[in-house]
Amino acid sequence: MKKKSLPPTLIISLGKFVWTTMWKIMMSQLAPRNKSGEYLRPESQFRNFINSEVDRPYPPEKGRYKLIVGMSCPWAHRTLVVRTLKGLEEVIGVIQVSLSSDRGGWVFDREEEGCSSLAELYQLALPGYRGRCTVPVLWDTKTKTIVNNESAEIIVMLDSEFNSFASNSSLDLYPEGLREKIDLWNDKIYHSVNNGVYKCGFAQTQEAYNSACKELFATLDEIDVALSRSRYLCGDSLTLADVRLFTTLFRFDIAYYGLFKCNLRRIADYENLGGYLRDIYQFSGVADTCSLEDIKQEYYNLFPLNPGGIIPAGPDITNLLVPHDRDKISQDRS
Repeated sequence: MKKKSLPPTLIISLGKFVWTTMWKIMMSQLAPRNKSGEYLRPESQFRNFINSEVDRPYPPEKGRYKLIVGMSCPWAHRTLVVRTLKGLEEVIGVIQVSLSSDRGGWVFDREEEGCSSLAELYQLALPGYRGRCTVPVLWDTKTKTIVNNESAEIIVMLDSEFNSFASNSSLDLYPEGLREKIDLWNDKIYHSVNNGVYKCGFAQTQEAYNSACKELFATLDEIDVALSRSRYLCGDSLTLADVRLFTTLFRFDIAYYGLFKCNLRRIADYENLGGYLRDIYQFSGVADTCSLEDIKQEYYNLFPLNPGGIIPAGPDITNLLVPHDRDKISQDRS
């Protein structure tokens, strides 16, 4: 007797139900959300500061601190860019971690402080810690603890607190006279762009995605107009606002455009943003902090977003070496 097979419509409906249910469970672990399905980024937990004032527990010292970074992570990338621009390579060491889909987090290539994973290092720093184990981490090798894991604060410290050791100490990425303007750009860019791409990619409802995508591209359009008038966000000199934007822009056409559904326009399609990206990429040493392959491998292995695990062949980023001509903007204004 010939067995009857299930109707194709039933198989498809059952498959959709199972996958959607599993997707929601996995996304709830990967990306916490509010009731409307919008991604909510948890706040960093370790917020101490390196400071040269007397009796502070974390004074600036050469060789004492290390940055723990994942090369795919835009937040960690900020710290590498500032470290390079300031000339702190011989002052602050770097330890790299990689994302492990099997262990569900960052792991060390070889043990550090007796730890094989970043989660274990967080427990070493604070036994019983229950928060997220994120990069970057500013690690104190003397006290065996995490000084800070908030990238926005780490880059301020790297810019200002190690000048006595820096080979490019004259560079000031957060000058007093521009801080108000820098902070305004930082706030706008964080919510709409830096975190905005994640709100698109990790949205769990159509409404949440539509809102995040609209805000993202409205802000990119606004930035593009602003960059038609000045070489950088706050004038003719690079600041921390530019560094914070750069690491998101570098990943945009590589990962966010396709994988995170930020596909209204590429950065390369913008009249000014494309040249601005090339300008910063071509700063001495900055390209060495940019790892195309790490970004592709670790973003496209986010299982809920790319269950097939196929890594795209492109894009070709040699276009980032094309002359940017951004210096002509300040010359034309003068």
